Amino acid sequence: MVYLQITLKIAEANRAAAAKVYQTYKAPFLDTIAGATSKALLVRDEDVQVLHGFDSAANAAAYLESELFSADVYGSLQPLLEDVPDVRIYQVA
Repeated sequence: MVYLQITLKIAEANRAAAAKVYQTYKAPFLDTIAGATSKALLVRDEDVQVLHGFDSAANAAAYLESELFSADVYGSLQPLLEDVPDVRIYQVA
């Protein structure tokens, strides 16, 4: 199991819009991205995280290069971001 964690700095006033982006692209992510197994939205006081589950690190990295991520998801989130997202891939030990 591999996790792709994307941490987003989004103002509280823009979090509803960010949650809408999450909801819009959750099903297409799970239905069309190779190796995708799960997707969860985690909201904290200081930031928002999206935790994606994958079957391999290669599939997690490939998602970051996909049109769904780069054009659709990131394109929709970009106006809401206060800083560059922190992107990390974790392998379950």
